[in-house]
Amino acid sequence: MNFVEKLTGLLGPEKVTVNETILEHHSKDESHFEPVLPDVVVFPTSTDDVQKIIQFAKEYKAPVVPFGSGSGLEGHAIPVHQGISVDFTQMNKIIELRPEDLIVKVQPGVTRLQLNQELNKHGLFFPVDPGADATIGGMAATNASGTQAVRYGVMRDQILDLEVILADGRLIHTGSLAKKSSSGYHLNSLFAGSEGTLGLFTEITLKLHGIPESIMAARACFPTVKQCVEAAVSILTAGIPIARMELVDDRSIAQVNAFSGTDFPEEPSLFLEFHGNEAGNEADTQFVQELLEEHQCYTFVFEKDSLKRAQLWKARHDLSYAFRHSNPKLQTINTDVCVPISKLPEMVDYARARIEAYGMDGAVLGHIGDGNFHTLTLFDPQDLEQTRKIERLNSEIVSFALSLGGTCTGEHGVGLGKIKYQRQEHGEALNVMTGIKNLLDPDNILNPGKLLPATTEVTL
Repeated sequence: MNFVEKLTGLLGPEKVTVNETILEHHSKDESHFEPVLPDVVVFPTSTDDVQKIIQFAKEYKAPVVPFGSGSGLEGHAIPVHQGISVDFTQMNKIIELRPEDLIVKVQPGVTRLQLNQELNKHGLFFPVDPGADATIGGMAATNASGTQAVRYGVMRDQILDLEVILADGRLIHTGSLAKKSSSGYHLNSLFAGSEGTLGLFTEITLKLHGIPESIMAARACFPTVKQCVEAAVSILTAGIPIARMELVDDRSIAQVNAFSGTDFPEEPSLFLEFHGNEAGNEADTQFVQELLEEHQCYTFVFEKDSLKRAQLWKARHDLSYAFRHSNPKLQTINTDVCVPISKLPEMVDYARARIEAYGMDGAVLGHIGDGNFHTLTLFDPQDLEQTRKIERLNSEIVSFALSLGGTCTGEHGVGLGKIKYQRQEHGEALNVMTGIKNLLDPDNILNPGKLLPATTEVTL
């Protein structure tokens, strides 16, 4: 009996497949990295199934790679050493909702939109918004954030407890239902962002928030990107409780107008959103407008209407697709560095200058309210010179961000693309991380080839 037959006997034929189309679907994500076919794809429906898969993989020393919606941008779900791709889409139940405690417990395959659709009935919402309709498990694994992180924090800030299956098949819980704790090591933070390299999540318990009484959006235009960024820093240092603050440069605006049929002025812009009560939002937007005028803001448009607000944020979230669909032969590569707020103007100026110096077509955008911004650059993967240019450009931007005290990834995760910067960013701490990995996964079966360089020495 071969490997796949034994796995099928363990889980049942409806949960195991080697169908070529399904294998191909699980060989890639939305990144530009080369696809790799897994040996087999499994579809667990319960914690017990996941334990069986891990125990089976341990026996056969088979790689295990978790797969959510496939929306990752750094190759996390690509099974670079083949093995078992674990698709969590069948584990998509909302297990328990406790509105009075502002808590929900979900399986990892629940998607962001699915969750909020249920929560909205109770006047609640989950704030982490990476744009794509990602699974909660994938968002926890990469410590995702998005447009509302400036107000509500990142994925790690929302997690109260994780049910995790370790590489030896043990089941552990990393937290509790309490909103805070000083007990033990903070395992929530260790596992959130671990990209499936330390364990597989089977249940996730999250904090929730009440839907604000009033939501107001605004769009502000400036002569230059630098003035946008400086204005954003002024808003933050003034202590205004802003919920969203996005930078969208003129190149991005032009692309989204063409893709989405919008007619926004093609100028460097800030997209803003305020959450609170009506009187408070009115006062905040008036104060913000006055601050922005000091930075030569010449257009400030309010959007109270829910449909117009939705159009504004849909346009922002569609930006990556707008560029990708402009020419099917081209691919995009994204940076997502994060730097101290005071360094943002310098960082953004540098990124724009380097894109132009390489003669590439690219955009500068991002969640600048928390120091996280992106460059999105088009290139032809069949053109070796362009590919080399894009790799040099990405490396220069990351290295500059690190020199400013920043990080190589603010929200997309390490995956395959940012492994080469881990030593530069973490130094001796990287050896400690590798020690933790080897302690919890000595056979290196959990998403091998991701997050940590293969040649890191171990220090515990």
